[in-house]
Amino acid sequence: MRPNRVREIWQAGGAVINGWCGIPSGFAAEVMAHMGWDSLVVDMQHGVVDYQVMVSMLQGISTTAVTPMVRVPWNTPADIMKSLDAGAYGIICPMVNSRRECEAFVGACRYAPRGYRSSGPIRATLYGGPDYHAKADDTVLAIAMIETREALDNLDDVLSTPGLDGIYVGPSDLSISLGHSPGLDKTDEFMISALQKIVDGCKRHKVRAGLHTGSSAYAKRMIAMGFQFVTVMGDVRLMNMAGQQVIREMREGAQAAATSAKPSSPY
Repeated sequence: MRPNRVREIWQAGGAVINGWCGIPSGFAAEVMAHMGWDSLVVDMQHGVVDYQVMVSMLQGISTTAVTPMVRVPWNTPADIMKSLDAGAYGIICPMVNSRRECEAFVGACRYAPRGYRSSGPIRATLYGGPDYHAKADDTVLAIAMIETREALDNLDDVLSTPGLDGIYVGPSDLSISLGHSPGLDKTDEFMISALQKIVDGCKRHKVRAGLHTGSSAYAKRMIAMGFQFVTVMGDVRLMNMAGQQVIREMREGAQAAATSAKPSSPY
């Protein structure tokens, strides 16, 4: 079976630099994949991506060695299993708040006897290889999102779930749940304390810690803290930033050119 690059990086003690795909386009995902990310997540929760487009996006990512992953809309077996059957090598599941919810999530990612995933890897076999069924449980990743006060309170119970590979912090929802405004890259004590608690818990249970960030500077800080999976912005944000920068430079240049072209007054 095709190896999972994310697992390889983790086993070598490294941190995964992950990209985020919310533009519903196979070509856009292919362009993102050729940028050189370690992995890419197709977002089916908050993006505008439906199942058929998601499949085309996984196909676009597959033109490279980048590991294809999917954030499913919710903790529902149908969404999880169909994403895996489409060739996702990892599932990020939102709003996992308890051991019971985490067990349900992980079980949907694993074949019996380790779980209850139904067998039908239609595209996954094309992507992963003919021995997919035999090796899938040890290759695909189950990553639960920690993003509420309830999840923090139940952290050890969640992290001790057999078969859980990692957690992924949704900082905006976590901030809201803790009584603050949404947003990324918070440096407030309440957030840094919560993130440190999560990292420490992951180390105790040998689970990888992941986080969504809004800048490379913050992502680097989080890697130093102990996170081994960091998302740096996403395709929409990257396009906005680059486009705004180009427009700003052009307008400044046009204004300077117009000023220099004005005829000087004879008086």
